[in-house]
Amino acid sequence: MKAGKILVGVLVAIGVVVFLSVIIVKEVNQAIILQFGDPKRIIMKPGLNFKIPFIQNVVYLDKRILNLDAPPEEVIASDQKRLIVDAFARFQIIDPLKFYISVGNERVARSRLSTIINSRIRNVLGQEELQTLLSKDRSKQMALIKEGVNNEAQNFGINIVDVRIKRADLPQANSDAIYRRMQTEREREAKEFRAKGAEMAVTITSTADKEVTVILADAQKQSEIMKGEGDGERNKIFADAFGQDPEFFAFYRAMQAYEKALIGGETSLILSPDSEFFKFFGNIKPEIQQ
Repeated sequence: MKAGKILVGVLVAIGVVVFLSVIIVKEVNQAIILQFGDPKRIIMKPGLNFKIPFIQNVVYLDKRILNLDAPPEEVIASDQKRLIVDAFARFQIIDPLKFYISVGNERVARSRLSTIINSRIRNVLGQEELQTLLSKDRSKQMALIKEGVNNEAQNFGINIVDVRIKRADLPQANSDAIYRRMQTEREREAKEFRAKGAEMAVTITSTADKEVTVILADAQKQSEIMKGEGDGERNKIFADAFGQDPEFFAFYRAMQAYEKALIGGETSLILSPDSEFFKFFGNIKPEIQQ
């Protein structure tokens, strides 16, 4: 019974030792075997490996291409214009031993790389004008930034795959000033457009009024001409009629005069009975009051 317990204990101890001795390196990882903190072996290929339990330990490092978002950095261009640059990088650990000795872990490596990237961005972009930095043609500057960062990252066992600028914005104060200037410019343009519109409206209205006046004057002129022609034609007809029958024409004109003078009852005439006005009324004798 006692021997059985001892055997079980031995088997358990062996199992624990085997478990602590086995390490599995995945395809996305690379490993460093440390013995009391000193690197002893580098494992680059995935698979099953072994270490000395209780004496050695394993540090796993990612061998994939990693992304790094550098904090936004204010850059002063060569023309003293300020710009907020937000960049990112892609890097890969290619020398695990150098990486472990120089920076120790990925957190420290990211911090160091962010500092290097921002410093290189200031150095390269600070030699260009703001207009160049904001244009699409800045591949040359990006190549210089990547080259400079990669030269320093090699000391950490890191290879810089790419460095890109995500955004390049003006500082908030500059953006507000530019916005106000743009707003003022748009308001000025709007006032100019409204003034031109009002001027065009006055011009169109004046032209229309002038045309209306000319048309009315022409119409009035044509009306007077037609009226004159009508009066002339009427007088000609009357003259012809008068020439054909003077007595009838005189009678007709007298009837018109009677109609205008006597109809209505509100007209008083004081005339002599033998006046020429009454010659078509026959012999009118005045009544003599006794």
